[in-house]
Amino acid sequence: MKRLAARQYIDGVLAGNRVVLARAITLVESELERDRELACQVLDACLPHTGRTRRIGVAGPPGAGKSTFLDRIGMHLIEERGESVAVLSIDPSSPVSGGSILGDKTRMQRLAAQERAFLRPSPARGHLGGVARRTREAMLLVEAAGFENVWIETVGVGQSEIAVRSMTDFFLLLLIPGAGDELQGMKRGILEMTDLVAIHKADGDNVGRAELARKAYESGLHLFRPPAGGWLPRTISCSSLTGENIPAIWEIILEHQRQQTASGAGAEQRRRQSLDWMKAEVQEMMEAEFRRHPRVAAALPGLERQVLDGACTATHAARRLLELFHEPQRDGHSRKDQ
Repeated sequence: MKRLAARQYIDGVLAGNRVVLARAITLVESELERDRELACQVLDACLPHTGRTRRIGVAGPPGAGKSTFLDRIGMHLIEERGESVAVLSIDPSSPVSGGSILGDKTRMQRLAAQERAFLRPSPARGHLGGVARRTREAMLLVEAAGFENVWIETVGVGQSEIAVRSMTDFFLLLLIPGAGDELQGMKRGILEMTDLVAIHKADGDNVGRAELARKAYESGLHLFRPPAGGWLPRTISCSSLTGENIPAIWEIILEHQRQQTASGAGAEQRRRQSLDWMKAEVQEMMEAEFRRHPRVAAALPGLERQVLDGACTATHAARRLLELFHEPQRDGHSRKDQ
C-alpha cells in the first residue's frame, strides 16, 4: 500500500479517521528503515494530543476468555457509558511463518461492529513480553485519535504481564476457576503487579468454584506489600456470558484512577514508563547497529556455529563480537587517522 504524506497521517489520526489510524499503526509497526523517519514525524506531531486516555492491560493464560471479556466490557462502556474503546490485541505468532492467527475480531464480533470502537490485532513476532514491538507507539496513535479507553490484550504467556504493566495504568489478571491448585505455579511477581484479579467464567456450575478461587487469591494478595501508590489489589468473580460483575469491574478501575490521581502516583508512574520506554528504544537501536556492523555480521554465523557445536562458550563468542565492533576501521588507516 502506498504511503501517505506525514501531514495526511497526522490530520487523519487527529480527526479520528479509523482507516488512516490503521495505516498509521502499520507505518509505525514497519521494520523498514525508510519508514522510521516518517513514523517519528507522525508520532512527534501526535504526542501533544496523548495522555488523557485510560490505559488498561489484560493478561491471563490461554483459555481464560480475554477476548470475550473485552467484547463484553467494551460494549458496556459504549452502550451504558457512551464512551469509546480501542483494543490493541496481540496475537501469538507462528514460529515458522511469523504470521498470527489474528482471530480476536471474530471473538469480539459485537465490539468490532461499533463505530465507537477500534480493534487492532498485531502479531507478537516472537517479541518478549507477549506484546508487539511497537505497541506503545500504537497506543499513542490511538490516544491521539481521541479514544477514551485503550485496552491492551497480551498473549498471556512468558513475561507478558511484565510488559503490559510497563505501559498501562491498570493491570487486570483474568483467570478461570477449577484449573488445579489456584495458587500453585502463580509467580509472586505477577501478583505483586496486579491491580485486580478477576475470576472469569463464573456462571452455571462454575459459580461455586469461582468463589473458592477468588477467596484463595484474596488471601494470597494480602501477603504482599501494597505498591507505592497505596492501592490495595482486589479480587472479583465475573461472567461475560451473564454480565455478572462486569460493571463492578469498571467501577473498580475508576476508583483506582481516582486514587492514583489524588496521590500523584499515576502521573509518576507514567513518567517512569516514558523513561523505561526510552531506555528500551536505546537498547534496541544499539543492538540493531551492532548487528549491522560489517565485521560483526561477517563473524556472527561462524561464532554461532562454534557455540552450537560446543567449540567455544557463549561468553567467549560475545566478547569476540564486541572486540570486532570496537576495533578501529582499517580501510587503509584507523579511525584515529581519519
